[in-house]
Amino acid sequence: MTTVLLTLLSLPIYVLILWPVVVAARRVLGVRIGTVRALVGAFVGWLVAGRVMLSLNPVVHGSAGAFVGLLIPIAGSAFLATLTFLFLAEMAVPGGSGLGVVGRFRSLRRRFVRARRYSQVSRIAMRHGIGRYLVGRGGDERQAVLARSLRRALEDGGVTFVKLGQVLSTRPDLLPPVFVDELSHLQDQVAPVDPEAIERDLVEELGRPLEEVFATFDREPLGTASIAQVYAARLHSGEDVVVKVRRPGVDRIVERDLDIVHRVARSLELRARWARSLGVVDLAEGFAAALVEELDFRVEARNIAAVRAASPGSSVDVPDVHMELSGERVLVLRRLHGAPVRGAIAAVEAARRGELARSLLDCLLRQVLLHGVFHADPHPGNVLLLSDGTLGLLDFGSVGRLDAGLRNGLRDVLAAVDRGDSAALRDGLLEIVDRPDEIDEQRLERALGGLVAKHVAHGQGPDLDMFADLFRVVTDFRLSIPPPIAAVFRALATMEGTLGLISPGFDILAESRAFATALVGERLRPDSVRTAAVDELMALLPVLRRLPQRVDRVTSALERGRLSVNVRLLADERDRAMVTSMLHEVLLAFTGTATGIMAVLLLASTSGPRVLPDLTLNQLFGYNLLVISALLGLRLLFVVFRWRDSLRSRGRPT
Repeated sequence: MTTVLLTLLSLPIYVLILWPVVVAARRVLGVRIGTVRALVGAFVGWLVAGRVMLSLNPVVHGSAGAFVGLLIPIAGSAFLATLTFLFLAEMAVPGGSGLGVVGRFRSLRRRFVRARRYSQVSRIAMRHGIGRYLVGRGGDERQAVLARSLRRALEDGGVTFVKLGQVLSTRPDLLPPVFVDELSHLQDQVAPVDPEAIERDLVEELGRPLEEVFATFDREPLGTASIAQVYAARLHSGEDVVVKVRRPGVDRIVERDLDIVHRVARSLELRARWARSLGVVDLAEGFAAALVEELDFRVEARNIAAVRAASPGSSVDVPDVHMELSGERVLVLRRLHGAPVRGAIAAVEAARRGELARSLLDCLLRQVLLHGVFHADPHPGNVLLLSDGTLGLLDFGSVGRLDAGLRNGLRDVLAAVDRGDSAALRDGLLEIVDRPDEIDEQRLERALGGLVAKHVAHGQGPDLDMFADLFRVVTDFRLSIPPPIAAVFRALATMEGTLGLISPGFDILAESRAFATALVGERLRPDSVRTAAVDELMALLPVLRRLPQRVDRVTSALERGRLSVNVRLLADERDRAMVTSMLHEVLLAFTGTATGIMAVLLLASTSGPRVLPDLTLNQLFGYNLLVISALLGLRLLFVVFRWRDSLRSRGRPT
């Protein structure tokens, strides 16, 4: 009875020492432990300690020395029970999310909504026969049938999945041609939003009634898409504008669906080799970042300003943005009066159609190769034939950007393709791709040489099929094309269809070569050469200024015989941290193994002074060492499982 009472009275004491227990558990397990989880773990440890004390009461009754000797095993068993509970809880529900008790309860509704949407997406996938591919199991269907089923499933999935399919349709380096062709036909299938909901969002974003901002506002949308609707309006100044309004609630839908895309991508990388080879997790992250940007119309406003700056003197018109009226959900632009080229170009005479196609190609190539900011989706719906007979560009939600290094590499690739130079093509290609750690450059050059011999005729430029085969070579050598470069090829492929619609028979390759020739001529003009020489000299001056001093240092060291080369192993701090961590774990494993062996030997021993009739001093030490060995083993198990979970979270196979 005394022991039971002592056990009950020890609960407040055990709770009072909870913080040291939590600190010790954090040190042992190496993870942050929440208050609620720590309290439950402490309670479990208290129950175990009480049970052990009740079991030992008949044995140690009246022997204070034996009770003191067993304090470490009793406390160790309680601490071990606490750690075991925390270990199992961490494996079941990993901590570190930053959510407290209230936060977890608030997240239940979001989890329920996400689970319901996940179930809906799964039913769509199953209905179209692609469900088994989402869990990494393939099938024997023909590619054309599978591609068509994938397109229909993405269309039924809604805005996020339609956008995902449209992005995948621009990656011929990742998907077979039949998939690229099928996904290029993806269409938004959405109904117009209730005008009252649109007006509420407009008033909230503008901060005043529509009548104070617009002289007239047509509540019938000019166009409806999955992300936004476009309306015609007129400012009080008399200027005609278009107002692009984000669909209410689309940001929540996209956020929920992107979480599903991330989960499916991580699952595929764990289950399917083809998904790991494609790097679907990286693709999902890039797609998510681009789509989130597309939802913010402030980004599109900056895109329009950048494209306008990259098109000085171009005959292709780009609308102005009314920045003072635009925001995250609303974009107000100068209206370009005209009609989409798909329906209006038929009334234009053939000679003029060729001029229009040439001006559009010139505009895009200058944006890509000279300025590094370009319209990434110039399909016929985004190109207007204006009332003055020129062309205009719309919809700048998708804009590509190339830094100077990528622009130079891309120019080198295109020049090498035009010359049929396989060595230069290899060097230019390796400048613009994310190359793996190991690559056989000689074999890559031979593959590119065969490609050049197949597609580049003597004295003529390459044909269009060469670029499709080039993507196959990139895939075969596991080279990853950066998203900006992929956006360039997407824009050029889309532009090819638009130019063919504007001027049937338009030779995009011949016109591109003419553009390149004119560009070289521009660069050879005296003022251009002088500007380029000044830029290069200014970049070289700091190096030239330091060169004499460095040469003097080297020659002085040679003269005194003190020239040496220092090579530092493990110079990277991350490498040193990894080696240190591995050394610590090896020492822990050795210590745990040694204490475990010593504990077994001591427990099996019958020698030594007797503390109790059935317990010797050696056995008492053995119990203490056994608890220590168990704690160290639990620590190592936790490290192993956390390491596997970290690999899974990064999408790497274990």
